[in-house]
Amino acid sequence: MAASLLTASTLRDAIAQRTRHALQCGALQPIDTTLAHIDDGGVRFAVREVSSLARKEAARHAGAPSQDALQTPTPTPTPPRRNPFLPYDEDLCVGDLSSTHVALLNKYNVLEGHLLIVTRRFVPQEALLDHADFAALLVALRGYDALCFYNGGPEAGASQPHKHLQAVPLPLDAGGASMPIETLLDAAAPNPNGSRVPGLPFAHAFARLDLAGNAAGETADQEAQRALDAYRALLRVAGVGAVEVDGVAHQRTPYNLLVTRRWMLIVPRATERVEGISVNALGFAGSLFVRDAAQRETLARIGPMTALASVAKPDAPPASAHT
Repeated sequence: MAASLLTASTLRDAIAQRTRHALQCGALQPIDTTLAHIDDGGVRFAVREVSSLARKEAARHAGAPSQDALQTPTPTPTPPRRNPFLPYDEDLCVGDLSSTHVALLNKYNVLEGHLLIVTRRFVPQEALLDHADFAALLVALRGYDALCFYNGGPEAGASQPHKHLQAVPLPLDAGGASMPIETLLDAAAPNPNGSRVPGLPFAHAFARLDLAGNAAGETADQEAQRALDAYRALLRVAGVGAVEVDGVAHQRTPYNLLVTRRWMLIVPRATERVEGISVNALGFAGSLFVRDAAQRETLARIGPMTALASVAKPDAPPASAHT
């Protein structure tokens, strides 16, 4: 099996090949959007108005399998759906990342090349990430410059209960910043155990990292452990906490995780949406999604940064990483 595993050098070509196949057979169904920008709090937010969600919503209401899209479903009762990851759609499968994780294309992608990093067996989305999760994630980060993210539970924007991370290639906005939120990150103190980013008006924990496989003499396992250690430190600083469920550590508080080759950010969540606008981890990167022009106008009235503060935990002095 090891000979067939995806690697940093083969992943991008594998994504491109599977994308061509999935488009041709209809398994991949990209969602069209119209891009606008809203400046707020020193960030030029990319706001995409989704213009073709009808077929996705129809599929959900019909009970068809649906994978985690950037826009979560409307809060109306729907029939129980089967787990789209067990079994997954072979036409969307890019390949094996490890013995524990598989890479799938996101069926209803808004951003091209949107990858799902999914556990082979069922693990709850609320379970904390472990070494195997970061080992799989780092195959993507070493393969190309990407934003990897995790929606820790429904309140954080997750629409599937089966554990999966996600990765989207950078830039998020071809006509603007590679990642809008990065305009604020340089002001953060370089503390590997977690620091605060001036200008972010909500609870969070941030650390600078080098996760491009550049550390001299560091093995892939050691790099994954370093990423895991940083993640655990940021969880403590952000006050997410842990609780044991059936012998497995679960989150005590919903949260979003954002990881690039250069940094890691954790934001604990209070709620999933503000005035009907759904927000997941990409919102905290500066990329937001609205269903129509009315929601875009609402977001402009609220202000994107205020919207993020409304769905995140209130700002408070960070806890010690050593407590």
